[in-house]
Formats: sequence, structure tokens, C-alpha cells
Amino acid sequence: MSSLSLPATRRAASQTVRRRPSGVLVVLATFAALLALLPVGFVIGVGIDTGWPTVKALIFRPRVGELLNNTFLLIACAVPACVAAGVAMAWLTERTTLPGRRVWSLLAVAPLAIPAFVQSYAWVSVAPGFNGLPAAVFLAVLAYFPFIYMPVAAVLRRLDPGLEDVAASLGTPPWRIFFRVVLPQLKLAICGGALLVALHLLAEYGLFVMIRFDTFTTAIYDQFQSTFSGPAANMLAGVLALCCLALLLLETAARGKARYARVGAGAARQQHRFVLRRGSSACGFALMLVMALLALGTPMVVLARWLWLGGLANWSSADLWLSLRQTLFLAFCGALLTTAFALPTAWLAVRHPSPLIRVLEGCNYVTSSLPGIVVALALVTVTIHYARPIYQTEVTLFLAYMLMLMPRALINLRAGIAQAPVELEQVAQSLGTSPGKALLSVTLRLAAPGAAAAAALVFLGVSNELTATLLLSPLGTRTLATGFWALTSEIDYVAASPYALLMILISLPLTGLLYKQSQKLSGL
Repeated sequence: MSSLSLPATRRAASQTVRRRPSGVLVVLATFAALLALLPVGFVIGVGIDTGWPTVKALIFRPRVGELLNNTFLLIACAVPACVAAGVAMAWLTERTTLPGRRVWSLLAVAPLAIPAFVQSYAWVSVAPGFNGLPAAVFLAVLAYFPFIYMPVAAVLRRLDPGLEDVAASLGTPPWRIFFRVVLPQLKLAICGGALLVALHLLAEYGLFVMIRFDTFTTAIYDQFQSTFSGPAANMLAGVLALCCLALLLLETAARGKARYARVGAGAARQQHRFVLRRGSSACGFALMLVMALLALGTPMVVLARWLWLGGLANWSSADLWLSLRQTLFLAFCGALLTTAFALPTAWLAVRHPSPLIRVLEGCNYVTSSLPGIVVALALVTVTIHYARPIYQTEVTLFLAYMLMLMPRALINLRAGIAQAPVELEQVAQSLGTSPGKALLSVTLRLAAPGAAAAAALVFLGVSNELTATLLLSPLGTRTLATGFWALTSEIDYVAASPYALLMILISLPLTGLLYKQSQKLSGL
């Protein structure tokens, strides 16, 4: 009798695990969502204080229509181009015999280390007449295609090659195998990366102000510069939040509810790499080389000129090395805290995709679409009135990083967890393992490449973040990004060049470690 009841008990436990998410994780995800809504509440509060007649006059005007048109054209052109470039480069580095794959994979991520305003200034320095929508799309692709490349490459490392072998045995050509077998399994990573790109396009300032392309964010900054926390700027921020909501709904509909994990180890061998013929290899090599030259070559040439003019004396500044130490500290702690903070929401979004969980997840994306100055001013207001002990401390600064960079962690964690079969987690719990321990020992172990990509993206985001760091950092805090901005604001481009170069260099060892770790874990 007892032998019969044990399997039944295990089946019941498995069904309970499937139906009921952990209460602790739900509480943590709810807390994260409420924190993420602080800046939105700030915008709404300003709108209420302003009054409906003024709000109506500020929103329903030709200027807002012009900004909406610019935003739509920018997203419609830049996001598909980023997807095409990111997927093609991930396929070349992970699944083909392209020479120098490891070097190309590092170079494909390195543009994230170049601040957007550095990228924009470099190109404007080379071509002063480079402006408008074409320039905005071009620079957006160079700056943001790694957001597609990283999650897609992480998923490609873990795909079961047996599915492709079956398709090949049925006589399916390689290009059809890619579109029918591989590409559908990349859907979650592509949708998540595309959402990240779109959100960054909504919130980006420095990339577009240098090329004189008007967006909601540049208009908001202009309003804040003239009236500080004026109603017009906050109403534009409200429209920006609505644009973010529309993107979230579109991404949710695009990703659907498909299953992306498999049970078992699959094919116990290395991923099959397609042998490129001479012509295909030359085309692939040309694509990687052109993207590297455009995204890295131009900024590096401009920086090299500044470094040459400055000489060795440029590297003797004590502020430079203090900025490097503080940047590494803030980036490491910010990446660790943000990734850990995003884990409950990402796990629930994959394991229990109910309407409530999707609402909680969506709350974390809204803030990332707002300019950093709006997030910073919201936190300043809240901390001054309700949490003065943490005002202008590192706690507030890390909170701003988490609010702004949470989507980077969520997207990659979600893609990684989706590759970890839920059945393994349920088996562990049926054998007496607590839900938290099962999550740590089973799911996170399998989702490690996605978690590593999440931490890497947050690290790079913190190291390049400018506005919130300027407004919220404690006295004496100076990062590489703020140091570069301060010196370029004084037109001292020679002294600023080491700061920009260090921001680029610190990404290379990070991406190298990420590549080795993901390669090691992909064989598990």
C-alpha cells in the first residue's frame, strides 16, 4: 500500500509545484515591480498636480506628434536591422567554421563598452554633416546589436543538435533547417533582445543629441534644462511610458507560450558546425570585419588621435585610476544585485506565465524606457521625503541601476531558464529538495549561460551609465563615464581619451570569461 502511495504523493507534489508558484518568489517579484513603478508614480503625481487642462494642452500638440513619428520610424528601422545583424553574427561565431570565432565573439560584444555619446561624437568628428534619421538608425545598430547577439549566442550553445540531424536526414537543405528548426528555438531570445533595443532607443539621449535627431528623451532633457522638473517634460515622459507599454504588449504577443526546453541531456556531443565554403566564409568574414570596423574602429581611431596628442602624461592623473576603481566596484556590485533581484521575476515569468506574473514582469520594463534623469529625480524626491538616511548614498545609486537595468537581466535570465526543463526541478522537489534549493542546484546550473550574459550586460550598463550617476552618486564618486563627460564638457578631449579607452578595455576580459564559462556549461 505504501509503495503505491509514494508515486501518487510524488505526482501530487509535482502537480502542486506546477500549479502554485512559491509565495516567497511572488512576494519578491511584487516588491521588485512596486519599486519599478516609483518613477512612473512620480510622473503621474506631477500630472495630477498639473491638472487635466494643462496636461491636455501639453500632450495633444503637433510637437508630440512629430516626436511620435520620429520614434516609430527609428524603432521600425533600427530594431529589424539589429535583429538581422545580431542573429547572423551569433550564427557565424557559434555554429560555423568561421576562422577566429572566439576573437569575433569578443568583438561582437565590445561595442557595449563604448558609451553612446562617445560613439556618436566619434562619427560626428569624422563626418560633421552626419545627422537625421539615417544617422540615428546607423548608430543605433552599431551601439545595440550586441543586445541581440548575446542572448541568441547563449541559446545557440545549448540547442540539441539531434533536432537538426533529424531534419537533415529527411533531406532538408541547411538553410531550411536554420529557418524551420533553429530560428523558432531562438524566438524567445530574439523577442527579448528586440525589446531591449527598442527600450534603449526610447530612453537614449547622448546618441541622438549629437546628430540633432529629436526624440522624446532629447525633448525631455531640453524641457528639464529650461524648467528643471517642469510639467511639459513630465508629460512627455508619460507619453514615453505609454510607448513602452505598447512595446511590452507587442513583445508578449510575439513570444507566445511555446515551450523551449527539452528533458534529458539530448545529444551528448558538441554542436555541429557548418563548414563554410570559400565564398560563404569570405562573406561571413567580411560581415564580422565590417561590423567591427564600424562599431569599434572609428571610435578607436578618434581616441587614438586624442591619446597621441596627450602622450604618457595623460595617464598620470590620480582621478583616472580612482575612476577606474570606483567604476569596477559599482559595476560589479550593480551586476550582482540586479541579477539576483531579477531572478524571482524571471523564474516566475517562465515557470508560471499567468496574467498576474506578466503584469509584474512588465512593470520592470516601464522604468527602463524613461530617461535616467526622470528615474534619478523620482528617487531624489522619494528619498528626501520618505527615506532621508539613504539620500545621496550608494544605496540610492544601486537602486537606480536596478530600476534602469533590470530588463537586461530579465531578458537573459528568462531565456536561460526557458532552456532548463521544469521536470528536472519537479523531480528534485519530489525527492525532498526545497523549492529554493532546487532552483539554485538545478535550474540556475542549467541557466548559467543566460545568468552570466545577464550579469555581463548589467556590468557594462553600469560602467557606461552617466545621468543617474551624476545626480545620485555620493560626494567624491567619479566613474569613467562621468569623468569622460566632465572633461568633454570642458572641450578637453585629450584628457578625456584615457577614460573612454578604459571603458572599452574593461569589457574585453569580462566577455572572455563569459565566453569560456558559457562554453564549459554548454556541455552539461
